[in-house]
Amino acid sequence: MTRKSVDAERRAEIGRARRARTRAKIIASAFALFGSEEGLFTRVEDVADRAGITRATFYNHFNDMADLREAVTYEVTHDFLVAVINTVLMLEDQRERASAAIRFYLNKAREDPQWGWSMINLSANGIIFGAETTRQAEQTVVDGMEDGRLDVPNSRIGRDMIMGTALAALTSMLREDPGPDYPVQVTAQILIGLGVEAGIAGEIARRPLPPLIQDPKLDQV
Repeated sequence: MTRKSVDAERRAEIGRARRARTRAKIIASAFALFGSEEGLFTRVEDVADRAGITRATFYNHFNDMADLREAVTYEVTHDFLVAVINTVLMLEDQRERASAAIRFYLNKAREDPQWGWSMINLSANGIIFGAETTRQAEQTVVDGMEDGRLDVPNSRIGRDMIMGTALAALTSMLREDPGPDYPVQVTAQILIGLGVEAGIAGEIARRPLPPLIQDPKLDQV
């Protein structure tokens, strides 16, 4: 390889690293804006100003705000969703899997309001909690219907009951103070809506949550 080709490759590598840093800065700035109660009204100009870039630079990385929302949603939900999936897959009962997943999300919003507001504001203009989370919620319903532990007309209705109610509950938790038992109460009502008998739903919703499994390799243990 000639000196000239080495220099060209090095310049290209520096350019890729610079582009990645700028993209990360844009996503971090958008998350900070979406993570406030007024974040729903975030504009390209707001993101560009916070990131210290021009509008032209923004559009070098994202087609529009919808494209940015999708990227931010993935960044702020993917690792957490992986941890939740790894954890609930250790549970055999689909009802308990649904219960634990709902409570993990509600508890995270309580512990990290900025994350919670970002979920509310990103969901308002896109898929609730992001496409990955939505797909996983529907798969849990499908599995529960197949083993006879969940009873809903179809998986889409079950998915929407979980996602819509969880998002509404998350909003109430951030705007009001419904009490420490609220995530459990909401989860029990969602399970009832999914066809679980009330007494059983309440008992499942109150079971202690297992610790989150952060390392995806552990789901094979």
